[in-house]
Amino acid sequence: MPTKSKPVVFEHGQTFLATISERWNYQILREVFFGTTRFGEIKRALGISANILTTRLNDLTELGLLSKRAYREDKPWYEYQLTDAARELVVPAIVAITRWAEERGQAVGGSDGTDGSGSGSGPAGSGVRRPLLHTSCGNETEPYLACSACHEPIAASNLVPLVASPN
Repeated sequence: MPTKSKPVVFEHGQTFLATISERWNYQILREVFFGTTRFGEIKRALGISANILTTRLNDLTELGLLSKRAYREDKPWYEYQLTDAARELVVPAIVAITRWAEERGQAVGGSDGTDGSGSGSGPAGSGVRRPLLHTSCGNETEPYLACSACHEPIAASNLVPLVASPN
């Protein structure tokens, strides 16, 4: 008698990575983070078809990464915002991936070859970086990952995992 295989169980960050690694989900989350919040704006910025965008927005909303609110009373038109949970989890990843791609000249923006923001700030990978504001202090910032003990920047070359101790 054949044995049933067990379903794959995503642990740790695998669910998150599976979600944002889907071609359109990452781009949608990035656009919403950078201020492109309405359906039509997202559609134009990404060059995505309406049916795929609708499906992805619904999926991201169901996953709790996006919230939507109607901005017109006469039509069912929505704008989307990152949820608090998404901001905690997605924003650092979006910033890190976007900065990595900008530094290496990789296209990270819309299908039109621009940065995807609709701001005309230049082609992705052109050295034009979208500025980020740290709202706590009011200064423009360049986020980085730092050690909680010594506060030195962390890089792949100076970080190794430890074996988790059983509790």
